Amino acid sequence: MDSINRQQQENNHEDLQGREAGKKIKELIEKAKTCFFCTGIKTGSAFNPRPMTVQKVDENGTCWLLSATDSHKNKQIEEDPMVQLLFQGSAYSDFVTLYGQAYISTDKALIDELWEPIFKTWFTEGKDDPRISVIRFEPDEGYYWDTKHNQLAGFAKRLAGAIMGKTLDDSIEGQLST
Repeated sequence: MDSINRQQQENNHEDLQGREAGKKIKELIEKAKTCFFCTGIKTGSAFNPRPMTVQKVDENGTCWLLSATDSHKNKQIEEDPMVQLLFQGSAYSDFVTLYGQAYISTDKALIDELWEPIFKTWFTEGKDDPRISVIRFEPDEGYYWDTKHNQLAGFAKRLAGAIMGKTLDDSIEGQLST
């Protein structure tokens, strides 16, 4: 690997697949909660990002978000369901990017489960607003950057590395395949 990673004194790359990938996705999303939800992902074109909050994530990395049925985002998903979600949990760790498919539902039981009173800001008729939909996102692949231990240990290693002039980083990164 031709990068700063070759200066590492320990392994800082681990690809995760299946259940392990799903667990890592869930862990990182629960820290970040908010993502850039990106539609219109095409080579050579700017994509359409917008901030959204994940209401629920399961052990497979599947996410559920609420959206308006008449939004540009829903229209774009209907035209092309392939989307990308970008998360940042903190300044130095807890990053994940996911690529997969989005599905739109108006399942009332699911809306009830995900509903929070603050959503009345966007859905003025409450959880019975006819404009509410649920987006289910199922990741196919992704990439993560995290700390091996915790942010305090990571900070201490970066600080020690800066003092000693060595690359001492507590980071771990890798491909995610669900």
